[in-house]
Amino acid sequence: MRKILLTFAALAVLLTGCFTSSTQAGLVGADRRQLLLVSSETMDQSAAQAYTQTLRSARSKGELNIDPILTKRVQNIAKRLIAQTGVFRKDALKWNWQVNVINEDTINAWCMPGGRIVVYSGIIKRLDLTDAQLAAVMGHEMAHALREHSREQASTDQIKNIGIFAVAAAAGLGDAGAQALNLASEYTISLPFSRSHETEADHIGTELMARAGYDPNEAVKVWEKMTKISGGKVPEILSTHPSNESRIKDLKEIAKKLEPLYQAAVKS
Repeated sequence: MRKILLTFAALAVLLTGCFTSSTQAGLVGADRRQLLLVSSETMDQSAAQAYTQTLRSARSKGELNIDPILTKRVQNIAKRLIAQTGVFRKDALKWNWQVNVINEDTINAWCMPGGRIVVYSGIIKRLDLTDAQLAAVMGHEMAHALREHSREQASTDQIKNIGIFAVAAAAGLGDAGAQALNLASEYTISLPFSRSHETEADHIGTELMARAGYDPNEAVKVWEKMTKISGGKVPEILSTHPSNESRIKDLKEIAKKLEPLYQAAVKS
């Protein structure tokens, strides 16, 4: 046990200078310090390749931006949200933002590092999203990119794997021991960490939409719709996302906090 503690202590010393915050706090206070070992350049290059491949595949299937009205709607909402990103990080205003719609019956949307967005038509049509509700979904996904959550997760997984095998070696454990430690870390580090990412994205995304002139209370309605369509729910303790109930409760509080920003945006 002493060897294990010493190993973790050594890792902690090595990581002391690796924590920073990728964003300004904003009104929602998004300034948690993050472990960012993987370079932003690496993440951006990887995202660029993956995004190109995704668009190429969708285009080959005749699924890319086939509805010009829907595509324009999504891009216009994105434009209003992007204009507010400087509150959290000034450099984001200069990102090469790309916004595309894939015609697929999937309840999903995402934003890769550097501002590469895809919205699937399924989430808009199956949830019958209003513009404000779509802004809530897109703002949430953009928030993941602003906070560099994928980069942070990659960094966490990298150091977690280093730590696991270092501890296993120090304790004289074999592969089975390393696997057991990995399983433990998955349920005590990875899952809560991912839930914190989701909560941060909810908060930042809702602030983006409020500043862009979209009613932040509409973010609550998105998850009310999601609850209705999802039926059975995975217990929160074993999910990478907060439960819909706790998410709705949290978003109601955030919406109340952001109401003055929304009212100011509407009047301007």
